[in-house]
Amino acid sequence: MSSQCSADEFWMGRALELAAQAAARDEVPVGAVVVLDGKEVGAGFNAPITGCDPTAHAEIRALRDAAARVGNYRLSGATLYVTLEPCTMCVGAIVHSRISRLVYGATEPKAGAVESARKTLEESHLNWVVEPVSGILSEQCSQIISDFFSRRRNEIRQRRNQSSGKE
Repeated sequence: MSSQCSADEFWMGRALELAAQAAARDEVPVGAVVVLDGKEVGAGFNAPITGCDPTAHAEIRALRDAAARVGNYRLSGATLYVTLEPCTMCVGAIVHSRISRLVYGATEPKAGAVESARKTLEESHLNWVVEPVSGILSEQCSQIISDFFSRRRNEIRQRRNQSSGKE
C-alpha cells in the first residue's frame, strides 16, 4: 500500500468518525475533514436539521472551520476528505475554496456532483482544478449511510404500526 493510499485511508477513517457524530444526532451521517501539510485544519459533519441550516453539509462546515483556523478562505494545497460524494453546492464551495484534492468514499447516485448525477469538476469554465479521488473506504462509507436509512425506515414502520394498532 502506498503512503498516499495509507494517508487517504487514515483521514477517511477520521471522516467516518465525524459521520458517526452526525448519525448520533439523527442527521444523515456524512463527515468531512480538511487536511493541509499532513494536519487536520478543519472538520465537520452534517447538521442541517439540528442547525436549521440547509447549507450545513459536512463539507461546508469543514471548509468554514478550516478557513477560520488557517485565516484564509483559500485552502490551496489542502485535501478534503468526505464520506459521501459531494452535491453541487458543496462542489462549488470546494472549487471556490481552492481545495487541491477531493477524496470521497461512497458515490451518491441521486445528487453526487463529481461522477454520479453530474460531473461538475469537469466543467471547462471553472477557474480552479480539483483532483478527485473516489472509493477510499467505500464499503464503510456506504454502510454507515445504508444503516442509517434502514434504521429510519424501521422507525417509520413501527410508528405507522403503532398508530394503526398493528403492534
